[in-house]
Amino acid sequence: MTHEAAGVPTTRNDDDRQDHDRQHEQPGRPADAPAETAPAGAPAAGAADTGTAEAGAASPTTAEATTAEAGTAEAGGAGGGTAGGAGGGSAEQARPEARLAHAVRVAEQALIEFEIAVETFRVEVENFSRLHHQRLGPMYARLDELDAQIAEARAARTGDPEDLRKAQEARAIVMPMPGVDELFHDWMDSDGLSPEASAMLTEQPVRPPKRVRPTEEARKLYRELARKAHPDLAQDEEERARRDEFITRVNAAYGRGDEALLKELAQEWAAGPAAPEAELGEADELYARLNWLTQRKELLTVLAQELEQSAIGAMLRMAPDDPDHLLEEIADQLLGEVSQRETELAGLVQ
Repeated sequence: MTHEAAGVPTTRNDDDRQDHDRQHEQPGRPADAPAETAPAGAPAAGAADTGTAEAGAASPTTAEATTAEAGTAEAGGAGGGTAGGAGGGSAEQARPEARLAHAVRVAEQALIEFEIAVETFRVEVENFSRLHHQRLGPMYARLDELDAQIAEARAARTGDPEDLRKAQEARAIVMPMPGVDELFHDWMDSDGLSPEASAMLTEQPVRPPKRVRPTEEARKLYRELARKAHPDLAQDEEERARRDEFITRVNAAYGRGDEALLKELAQEWAAGPAAPEAELGEADELYARLNWLTQRKELLTVLAQELEQSAIGAMLRMAPDDPDHLLEEIADQLLGEVSQRETELAGLVQ
């Protein structure tokens, strides 16, 4: 990402322009004076990109939260500077409203990066939960059945009332009365109907995720689309509705790791109507925007903490580099436990 893309004025640091500056020094300015720079506190070029370059590799309340904090911190203090504080900038750039508008843009980009990180982690939590249930659920059920059979065999051998009670409890675990959550486990997720349920109701093919973490190419496509089409960049309600609908499809494709569909969506966005240039208002509107950005960041921070503190989130934090391999490790452990239970049961029924 260039300085221009990040909304930060470029610095005069190439050799040709420096030679030109030395030949046309302003009166009274020392020859070794520093070149013009961005306002204090502006992030370096590419700072937003590096904050979530590997957003799926770690929980989102670490580097990404710091990025969002930096953006809103600059935004919060931008309006207090004096005109001319930019040191040689144009009169428009030196206006407090212009500096505040720059800070709003920085805060918007920081918030979007944070949202990308949180959504990336949420997708991995959802995928890990779904694949954990699909792949390992039968193994857990087998272990419960073996535990019940072992307890029943032991009770039959000893006739002890305590062993009989334990056998009854073990059997109750195998065949519990299902509750609402269990009945709708495969139909509901944190967003309502699961993708599988929605697909069946709309007669679309069911496409569950193939792995916890989408491919690197899918992750790259998702980040680029989220940065371009994020609803927070909309200038009116009609544009926000268009972006909301589009980004919902992007999130769904990313959740399934559908790289081909993400490429199609990238082409669709590129061929669509050009997004209007953002026109930020004066001080009152800018401060209202900053306030909204701050509140949005706080809500996202709470969501990120809830994801991290969930059982699946805690498991993912144990294997931030390769969550898919973690599923394989758990499966191997469960197979070992099944083998041990079967050996124990064989010894009791002989």
